Amino acid sequence: MLSTTLPGAAGTLLLGRWLGGRSGAQLAGWDATVRAVALGAIPVAHLAGVLDVGLYVALLAVSSLLHPWGSAGRFTLVAELLPQRHHLAANALLGVFGQAATIVGPPLAGLLIAWVGAVWVIAVDAASFAVLAVSYRLVVPAVRRAGTVRHEDEGRHENPTAGPSRTSGFRIIARDRSLLGLLSLSFAFFFLFGPFYVAMPVYVTDDLHASAATLAAYYTAFGVGSLLGGLLTGHLRGWPLRTTLAGIVALFGAALLPLGLGAPVVLSLPAFALAGLVWAPYQPTATALFQRRAGTVDLPRVLSTNGAVTVLAVPLGTMLGGPATTLLGARPTLLACAVAILALGLVAATAAARPRAGSARPTGPQATGPHDQQGRASAPERRPDRRVGAADAG
Repeated sequence: MLSTTLPGAAGTLLLGRWLGGRSGAQLAGWDATVRAVALGAIPVAHLAGVLDVGLYVALLAVSSLLHPWGSAGRFTLVAELLPQRHHLAANALLGVFGQAATIVGPPLAGLLIAWVGAVWVIAVDAASFAVLAVSYRLVVPAVRRAGTVRHEDEGRHENPTAGPSRTSGFRIIARDRSLLGLLSLSFAFFFLFGPFYVAMPVYVTDDLHASAATLAAYYTAFGVGSLLGGLLTGHLRGWPLRTTLAGIVALFGAALLPLGLGAPVVLSLPAFALAGLVWAPYQPTATALFQRRAGTVDLPRVLSTNGAVTVLAVPLGTMLGGPATTLLGARPTLLACAVAILALGLVAATAAARPRAGSARPTGPQATGPHDQQGRASAPERRPDRRVGAADAG
């Protein structure tokens, strides 16, 4: 897991000087290209007889080097091409595609492995990323890409502090209390969920004395709930974003309580499906708040930094899950995580309800305009976004 997460975090820090000012389509396209090349090298090395564990891990690490930038590029592209009122729905649609792929992909991969072998499944994966890279190059109109780059170049010219820097994403987030609070909430949320990956299988086998099929049923219920939640996320666009995020965290913790309390499967299974339903809107909503707080100039840096930080949260929490499960037991670990997530949501809801007078906000061209206490854009903010995506907004 760390071989595919640490390189992405390192890429955010080391490549910010060169990638920070690029358009969304460029970032997403380069990520897909690197993935296609690195993954495509695995079957080539296998056929050449030189593939070993070290080379395999190294190629996987290279394939994930630009992952935070690629994710940032996709959501920056949403902000560049769509009016603000459609950001949440578009973010959710990208999430639904990803969730559907995680549901359909493993069974399909299993069939292909049985048919042609594992190495050719990786080859198909590499080919799919190659197609994606070409699509980013051809589908997005060249004139719109050029317009976005001009907009970003103008912002850098007017404000020297907006220039590319290895740590600019962290600095942008640090000087905006709303973004810093959002990043902290996301990290804590994913970190506290990490121990579930260790404690859940132990709970099913040792406490419930059930089979792997029961564990699969829990994960399937979560996946189905998450897919449904993604489809419903677009309907939340009129809700205050900060309050919505806090409510999601609190409800997610509450939905996990039946597992921690040892409820029967007939009760804990639908509760876990409800947890998936609540989980799905979190990332699209958080991304929408980033898109509203940061202008298109700074958005790639901000989103890549957010991705690099949050992608480490679950593995770090999972590492904590081993000692916690050994020391406390599986069910108490699940209960402790559920209670901690619920408390985190309540604290975030309290913070979201407080007036935010005097909070730090970005200044200069990277700021798209004033924001209210819930992260919604006021009228002056929307004018720059419409100028960037004028063809779609019209």
